[in-house]
Amino acid sequence: MKQLSIPSHNLNKKNPFSFSSVFVKFAICFLLLGLSYRLFSSNYVQFSSPVDQVAEPASDDDHVVQTLPPLPPLVSELPVFTPTGPQVDFKNETSQTEAKCNLFVGDWVPDPTGPHYTNSTCFSIEAHQNCMKNGRPDSDYIYWRWNPRDCDLPKFNVEKFLHFMRNKSLAFIGDSIMRNHAQSLLCTLSQVEEAVEVYHDEHYRSKRWTFPAHNFTLSVVWSPFLAKTTIFEDDNGVSSDIIQLHLDELDTVWTQQYRNFDYMLTAGGKWFLKSAVYYENNTIVGCHNCQGKNITEVGFYYAYRKVVNSTLKYVASSRHKVYTFLRTTTPDHFENGEWNSGGYCNRTKPFGEGEVDVNSIDQIMRKIELEEFEMASAIGSKNGITLKLFDTTKLSLLRPDGHPGAYRHFQPFAGKDKNAKVQNDCLHWCLPGPIDSWNDLMLKMLMNS
Repeated sequence: MKQLSIPSHNLNKKNPFSFSSVFVKFAICFLLLGLSYRLFSSNYVQFSSPVDQVAEPASDDDHVVQTLPPLPPLVSELPVFTPTGPQVDFKNETSQTEAKCNLFVGDWVPDPTGPHYTNSTCFSIEAHQNCMKNGRPDSDYIYWRWNPRDCDLPKFNVEKFLHFMRNKSLAFIGDSIMRNHAQSLLCTLSQVEEAVEVYHDEHYRSKRWTFPAHNFTLSVVWSPFLAKTTIFEDDNGVSSDIIQLHLDELDTVWTQQYRNFDYMLTAGGKWFLKSAVYYENNTIVGCHNCQGKNITEVGFYYAYRKVVNSTLKYVASSRHKVYTFLRTTTPDHFENGEWNSGGYCNRTKPFGEGEVDVNSIDQIMRKIELEEFEMASAIGSKNGITLKLFDTTKLSLLRPDGHPGAYRHFQPFAGKDKNAKVQNDCLHWCLPGPIDSWNDLMLKMLMNS
């Protein structure tokens, strides 16, 4: 307010009313200012009324607004909007912010603490992934952890996971990479509570364990195509005939168990690159790499999209609500050949950002996965079903050092020249190894949800 000033020469005039008139003007100004403040403050209270506050968008509380009675409630009935109500949990606010970050963009950083387990403290590691027992001479590959760039990723907490999964079941559905991941989790959990195996199939590909103290069930369901398939291979992978794959029928080995699961992690995989004849409505519609069969070549990507689509639609449309992770394709690291043509992987350190690119096949598969996931998640959200993308492709690409390589066999070079050619495994992961970080990611996503 501008300061009121009275010229000194006016005070010296013999006017008995001069000072009084000034006083009256001052009083009037004061009254007008007081009235303006009263009007302003009353309007301010009106704009902060409980009705307007309830009308503000708050997606987490939409269901509360819809259940309010017709008359607007008093402020005291909505503690969330009053000073005496629940205080903002800044710790929780931070976790919500972190939930929006991309856990799958980051770097591998040194971790001197090492893994939760070793090959001597976990007794369920399959022989061809027990790299240390098989004689791998280096061990640096177990001293790295995945570090997202824009959010915190704590190391896997066994007690927290088992508490979260109390009275629940988790299934890993897919091929041998899925079983690889399940065994990593099994080894980690067994450091706190030993699992009890309660089932295995004839070839020990599908298994089930329980953790009695937590009433938690962990399953591996072998279904490499996720769809109905006839496979003509022996245990050594030697084929006697071409695979027959029914693209419009899901594999009952997992669909018949589906209602038993609370959580599941699933994925397609490299089996789709194998030669196969494709069926729909029990009629041949094409094939992949089937020379001499007089069948139209449609490519593996045709079959892959069909199966990923039908799998995700099955989950997203089901009345049984299973919290589902779709894991993206896992790159291999064969160099100078493939698994059956002398390819090897003898690197001992992770790649840095920009040192390696996803190959064309993995690009195609991941593109299909992302597109089908987006469509299925829209369906799932309408049905109250949670679908999460477990996008491990790029972080796995950076770990050429984490595979068994030649040490898929026990002492592969014993009695041989170090340069002798032996079959390498550059697709699966050593246990312990980089795949253990997938458990960190899985728990973080569950906690964020």
